[in-house]
Amino acid sequence: MSRNRVIYQSEGLFVSDDASAVLATKHEQLNRIQSANYSFTINRQDVNQFGDLARIDSLVLDPPTVSLDFSYYLADGFNERSLGFFVQTTGVGMNRGITSAAGGAGNFASGQLQANSGVNFYIVTSPNGEDLNRPEDKVNGGEALSATDSVIGVGNCYLSDYSVDLSVGSLPTVNVTVEGANMRSVAGSATTGSPAIDQEAGTPLALNVALPNPTKDGGVTGTINGSPITALRPGDVTLNLTAIDGVSLVKLDGSDGAHVQSASISLPLSRSPIDRLGSRFPFAREVDFPVNATLNVSAIVAETQSANLSALLNSGVQNAEVEVKDSQGIPAIRYNLKGLKVDSQSFSSSIGSNKTVDITFSTQIGGPNDQLNGIFMSGINGTNKVFV
Repeated sequence: MSRNRVIYQSEGLFVSDDASAVLATKHEQLNRIQSANYSFTINRQDVNQFGDLARIDSLVLDPPTVSLDFSYYLADGFNERSLGFFVQTTGVGMNRGITSAAGGAGNFASGQLQANSGVNFYIVTSPNGEDLNRPEDKVNGGEALSATDSVIGVGNCYLSDYSVDLSVGSLPTVNVTVEGANMRSVAGSATTGSPAIDQEAGTPLALNVALPNPTKDGGVTGTINGSPITALRPGDVTLNLTAIDGVSLVKLDGSDGAHVQSASISLPLSRSPIDRLGSRFPFAREVDFPVNATLNVSAIVAETQSANLSALLNSGVQNAEVEVKDSQGIPAIRYNLKGLKVDSQSFSSSIGSNKTVDITFSTQIGGPNDQLNGIFMSGINGTNKVFV
């Protein structure tokens, strides 16, 4: 049967442990995906000469620009683990070679700062009108992919931006942007060819990849009354700004503090491709340092407090905590931002509207063992290592 269209019911997003992974156990299906967009652009240099009005050739001098961005509902930290972030639990945290004892070394971005060949993403599409997450077979862990499915792979991907948005009236949502080196599609196969390239030689990897069986809640271990967390609610978000209270013109914390309407955490990880003669593709994409993470807060003003901007200029570093509980009141996700500095406070007041304040904080990402600066995340997801 020919396909007339593709909608969300037929698609799923998978990520690999590394660019050369081929086993199904080295891949994970990301959960609660809301959108996925991917593209490539080929940059060419026209070759012209005297005597000809039109170009005589158009050569590719730079590697193609391959990008993927997607969003998902915040849950228990499983997606973050799968993407290579360091997420602490009550046990030993581990992600892509970053290990620590409980509460020990390792900031959120540690796994992204290591030199590697990137990871692969796969967008799997099931036949027309069929859910990709087919009814689960409790024995085999879900129905396997078949020759009726198609796959688009994005190879050698490096995460370039991570942000989480929390606001009144909306489910907490994460947005991720990655940069890749190659894209490959395979139609009608239970397995797929790898989209990755050999970054040293600039040649495709001749690998046959097996993806895990699509499942509805694979990897999500945080539960509510025994059922996996589907999403977290804005009413269960707590923003602790106690340590910031002394360097603000308005009271931020406590029962008479500002009423927070939205908060967003942004972790940009811009990367510079490193090229060399003899290679058509960058052999590495390294993070551009320093990395400045930001926390933006928008709130309705309640009480002002005594403060002086000249004193604020000399204020020390601050800490903030964002925690999201499940519907049973159990913490599911917690972000700790350490080493914050207040960058700006903007007030807005007009007829018919509540007076609001927008505050921007920033911190710099420290090394893997720096416990005083950066973003630290813990989640209820109990899998100490995603990839086995």
